[in-house]
Amino acid sequence: MKVLLRHLALFFASLGGFGLLFLGVLDSSFLFLPLGNDLLIIALAARHHERMLYYAGMATLGSVIGCFLTDWVCRKGGEEGLKKRLSPRQLKFVKGKVEKRGGFALAVASILPPPFPFTPFVIAAAAMQFPRRKLLSVIAVSRLVRFCIEATLAVVFGRKILHLMESPLVQDSMIVLVIVSIVGSVWSVWGWLRKGESKAVNSKPVTDA
Repeated sequence: MKVLLRHLALFFASLGGFGLLFLGVLDSSFLFLPLGNDLLIIALAARHHERMLYYAGMATLGSVIGCFLTDWVCRKGGEEGLKKRLSPRQLKFVKGKVEKRGGFALAVASILPPPFPFTPFVIAAAAMQFPRRKLLSVIAVSRLVRFCIEATLAVVFGRKILHLMESPLVQDSMIVLVIVSIVGSVWSVWGWLRKGESKAVNSKPVTDA
């Protein structure tokens, strides 16, 4: 598992900015990749200080593209579709925040790391017809701030961070993170497919036997 994880990390690292772009799209759309982009941008910026702004920009672009895809799907379903995509507890919490201070709630969700929810806020804002341009603008600025802070910390503490990431404890934690990501992604995709099938069945016209 460690060998596989190392090869996977080296693959995304070898892609540089495009690896960040790809992970950003996945993490901000329908898959579950907690801290994937954060760890990658720290590792890349720690090795290549002069590219820190480029890495932050590519990670931000990927996140915005992923959010656009989520917005495009969820906006069509409206609030009725929102009930099918979030649990009652998530729905109550996220909807309340978006209704009161939508832009601020999105900004906070974009900056704070897991376990603070991010995608549910994007889903709720889109379903409640929060202006798309404003939604993507808030996310772009907030994500850029987050990734620039991480890249700056990587530049300042580069050697210590690289040494820490090579420690057995961190590598074992990464394995756990990958397993959680895989399980979470499968659960997320299965949930979306299941809800799509349920919607298709419910929309079929009823005919007399």
